Amino acid sequence: MLTSGEIASLWTSYMNDTMSKQILGYMLKYVTDSDIKPVVQYAYDLTINHIKELEELFNKENFAIPNGFDDQDVNPHAPWLYTDVFCLTYVNHMARVGGVAYGGFLSMSIREDIRDYFSQANKETTALYNRTTEIALAKGVSSRHPYISVPKETDYIDSKKYLSGLNPFSEKRPLNAIEIAYLYMNIVTNSLGVKLCISFAQTSQNKEVQEYMLRGKEIANKHIKLFADTLMKDDIEATKLPDISVSDSTTWTFSDKMMMFHIALLMQAGIGNYATAAAASQRSDLMINYERFSLEVAAYAKSGADIMIKHNWLEQPPGVKDRNKLAREKK
Repeated sequence: MLTSGEIASLWTSYMNDTMSKQILGYMLKYVTDSDIKPVVQYAYDLTINHIKELEELFNKENFAIPNGFDDQDVNPHAPWLYTDVFCLTYVNHMARVGGVAYGGFLSMSIREDIRDYFSQANKETTALYNRTTEIALAKGVSSRHPYISVPKETDYIDSKKYLSGLNPFSEKRPLNAIEIAYLYMNIVTNSLGVKLCISFAQTSQNKEVQEYMLRGKEIANKHIKLFADTLMKDDIEATKLPDISVSDSTTWTFSDKMMMFHIALLMQAGIGNYATAAAASQRSDLMINYERFSLEVAAYAKSGADIMIKHNWLEQPPGVKDRNKLAREKK
C-alpha cells in the first residue's frame, strides 16, 4: 500500500505538472528563439510524460485522479505575454524548484516503484536546469552570484561578536560567502515573482485577484530592496538580472484558479528558501529578517488561500476520515 508520504508526494506532483503543462503549452505558441524554444518544448514533454505515468499509477492503485488543471485554464486566443528570455528564466527557475521538490518527495518514499519515479524525475529536472543554464550563459542572460576573493587560508571564529548584527551602535562584520549567496538567490527568485505577479494582475478579470497580485509584487519588491541594500553596505552590487519583462496585454490568459495556485506554489518555495537562508546565516540581523519575511509571506499565502476557498478554487489534498464524525453518522 502507498504510505501517506507517497500519497502526498504523488498528489502534489500531479497538481504541479498539470499546471506546468498549461503554462508551458501557452509559452510554446509564442517563443521564437531557435535556442530557447527547444528547451521549453523539452520541459513541456517532461510534464506530459509525468502526467501520463502518474495517471497510470493512480489507476493501478484505485487512487482518485486529482482535477488539477486542463485546457479550460488557458485562453488559446490570448496574445503574446512573455518575452523569450522570460520563458527561459521561468523554466530555469521552475527546474530549480522542481529539483528541491523531487528531492523531498524521494526522501518521503519507501516503495521501490515510487522511488524510481521520483529519482528519474529528479534526474530529468536536473538535466532541464543544466540545459537552460547553458543557454542563458551562451546568450549572456544568466544571473550570476557576486564574485568575492577565493580564500587563501583557513581560519576559526574567535568571538561571539561574529554572530552579532542587531546592535545599532556596533559595526556589523562583513558578510560571508554563504550569506551573500542566499541574499542574491532571494533577489533573483523575488524578481521573477514580481514579473509573474504583474502579468497575472494585468490579465486577471477578477478585482480581488488583481489586488492580491499587486500586493504580492509590493512584498517581493520590498524584500528585494532590503536584500540588495544589505549587499551594498559591504560594497557588493547585485549583478544585473536578465530582461524578463512582460507585454502590456490585459487579455484574460490564465484562469484565476491556476494563477492563484501558481503564486501559492512560489510562496511555499519562498518560505523554504528563507528558512534555509536563516539557518545558514550566522549574523543575527539576517536571521531575524528572514524570519520576519517568512511570517509576512505566510500571512500573504493565508490570505490567498482564503480567496481560493471563497471561490471554490482550492482542491483538497488527500487525508484521513474524521473518526468522530463517522461514529456519529453511524448512530
